[in-house]
Amino acid sequence: MSHDNAQKRILVLRYRFIGDTILTVPFMRNLRRAEPDAYIAWVVAPGTAAVVDGIPYVDELIYWDPVTIHADSTGTHKTFGDKVKFIRDLRARRFDKVYVLKRSFGSALIGYLSGARKRIGFATEGRSFLLTTTIPYRHDQHEVQNFLDVLRADGIPVTDDYLEYWTSRAEETAADELLAKKGVKRDEKLVVLHPFSSITERGWHLDNFSVLAARLTELGYRPLVLGAPNDRVHFDTAADRFGQNSVDLVGKSSLRITMALLKRCALFVGNDSGIMHLAAAAGIPLIAIFGPQSPVKFGPWSKRATVIYSQFPCSPCRQKFFTECKPSVRQRPACIEAITVDQVVTACRSFLASQGGNL
Repeated sequence: MSHDNAQKRILVLRYRFIGDTILTVPFMRNLRRAEPDAYIAWVVAPGTAAVVDGIPYVDELIYWDPVTIHADSTGTHKTFGDKVKFIRDLRARRFDKVYVLKRSFGSALIGYLSGARKRIGFATEGRSFLLTTTIPYRHDQHEVQNFLDVLRADGIPVTDDYLEYWTSRAEETAADELLAKKGVKRDEKLVVLHPFSSITERGWHLDNFSVLAARLTELGYRPLVLGAPNDRVHFDTAADRFGQNSVDLVGKSSLRITMALLKRCALFVGNDSGIMHLAAAAGIPLIAIFGPQSPVKFGPWSKRATVIYSQFPCSPCRQKFFTECKPSVRQRPACIEAITVDQVVTACRSFLASQGGNL
């Protein structure tokens, strides 16, 4: 890899998780607009980098993959030697500036060891001495705005904040073919149901989604259930309750094809998850169900989204289930159990009506 010695080189550190990755796209777009001639590299996790395939604002994706408890880690950078080599490779690129969008001490240390003279990031975890410009991290605003505040603190103008992603014609054709194999006609109105969550206890129960699927079918919509391969074991316990009209693609579609499928749908209804953020980026109408976690920071970032949030006096909680509240018989906290199917159906109907739909 070669560079023009006069070209500015910028590194961005924001790796892990589908949601956090797609929420970084507005940052990248505004940075590229301000620095059209710079060489911009983005450190991402290999397991979630697929959501930004085709991004036009970045010259290079650099994969950082240490061993962690997270599902998107495969442990490529397992040994001390692997980590040293990664840092050496960063230093060899001679970055002028690094934006550290992760809040961990370790990410700031990577930024420092990269050799970049300018290092901008959040003043969290006692790491300010590793940065040259620090920004307070705010829990009272959305994560997209927190990321954009980093640009603002560096004097970079922010002119927009919408989410987006890119799918190819081949991926969209593959999505159409997958639906056709399931007997879905082109003119059928699909509603995505995503009944899963990275933390099971904070998600609306599968049984609720199965009743919702029946209600949507009665209203003339066809439920399309999406989920990752590791969601399959949970869905198998309830799949028969979703009815024959539901299209079951849980664990049967790649992440990229899932992104193409979302663009085909009339509505998304789901738990707080990475797929929820992708639905927001797809621009389709969206109903997000929140219980223990507040939607202020990580709710759907879209003008076509609405949130059903059952806020209790203890909300949002630390999600140490169940040390601070008692579980329901279905092993859920009271805040998520308080949300009824009728509430969600009503929200679907009124929200789509406001968007020009006819649910």
